[in-house]
Amino acid sequence: MRARGSWLLSLALAALFLSGAALAADFLGPESCKGCHPAAYDAWMQSKHARAGDSLSEAQRKDARCLSCHAPEQASQGVSHVTCETCHGGGQYYSPGYVMKDAELARLVGLVDPSEKACRNCHDASSPSLKPFNFVESLKAIDHWSAARTGKSARAESPSPEPAKKK
Repeated sequence: MRARGSWLLSLALAALFLSGAALAADFLGPESCKGCHPAAYDAWMQSKHARAGDSLSEAQRKDARCLSCHAPEQASQGVSHVTCETCHGGGQYYSPGYVMKDAELARLVGLVDPSEKACRNCHDASSPSLKPFNFVESLKAIDHWSAARTGKSARAESPSPEPAKKK
């Protein structure tokens, strides 16, 4: 009976995803990620992404061009920085532990594996940054998943998938 229930749950979640509802998942906030991913949360807290909105002047906080990168979810989700869900998608459907234990299911219901293309939405030639964006080096700076970063085996902290490889 248990296998049937799991299959039905997977089918229901797939139907939800295919209906488009998962694409509009609500953000739960970085604190919701912290419970299962404390090392990733700590790495994020030390990053510039965690303070992205704070780097804007008062005028820039009203400029949609600035907010599109420094607080991309402010209008829709009320989030004033670049958070876990900015890169990994709204966690409403993939955050439950039983979903995160199944990487395929987590992706099916909305977990995003960020790619270089996604990073370049903000880190591009039109960015006011004076430094050119080097994806490989920048990825090292925000590393919050590797065994080297966490000091654990690659899957010890969480069942989260590795980030997408550069194509």
